[in-house]
Amino acid sequence: MRLHESVTSTKDESSALPAALPRHVAIIMDGNGRWAKRRGLGRSDGHRAGAESVRAIVRMARRAGIGTLTLYAFSEQNWSRPATEVQGLFSLLVDFLASERDELRRHEIRLVAIGHTDKLPLPARLALRKVVDDTRAHTAMTLALCLSYGGREDLVQAARSLAEQVRAGTLDPATIDESTLARSLWTARLGGDPDLVIRTSGEQRLSNFLLWESAYAELVFSDVDWPDFREAEFLAALQAFAGRQRRFGAVAA
Repeated sequence: MRLHESVTSTKDESSALPAALPRHVAIIMDGNGRWAKRRGLGRSDGHRAGAESVRAIVRMARRAGIGTLTLYAFSEQNWSRPATEVQGLFSLLVDFLASERDELRRHEIRLVAIGHTDKLPLPARLALRKVVDDTRAHTAMTLALCLSYGGREDLVQAARSLAEQVRAGTLDPATIDESTLARSLWTARLGGDPDLVIRTSGEQRLSNFLLWESAYAELVFSDVDWPDFREAEFLAALQAFAGRQRRFGAVAA
């Protein structure tokens, strides 16, 4: 199923959406391998099933009016996985970009890639560049794919960038504050930190994902593996977010 086949909001889904929605949702898509193992399948089968959940959640996020959806697609640490699995993941990425490019354009969704994307295989880099360029001006929603990404790695590259500016004499160290650092991160292009971070498959940790940006995010951990995480599970996470009281370090009124 493609985005255009269900982009129109259904009555039931619209009525179930909470009034308080996050502007930016970030998801750690975990559990493809465990999902496949329980079914006697290979890990590649789990990743293919997970790609269908990506399609479903992107569609629902667009219908709900969420401004930014950030997906942890491939971490810097994932390079240590078997070469055949890594190759299969990037083949899936190329296929996803080819099949969804027209739908992203049709529904005004901007694609952004975050991370050490220069390390990706050439076919993946070329496919990403094409869709990123084609959707650059879209404003209805931003879909950010974190690829060869790590929160610590992002902080390191930001620190190096600031150090180079200080060495060049274009930046006074005394003026460096939180906003200065935030503007140097890869995620600066997203226009805001995540309000809600979801992790699937039962694990309860961030795993080097958006470490700086998640300082005040609400965290929701789902026991459902990513290939089974669809509209109902996403709605449950949005409802859990709506029930939270966000104080940002202040005292509740």
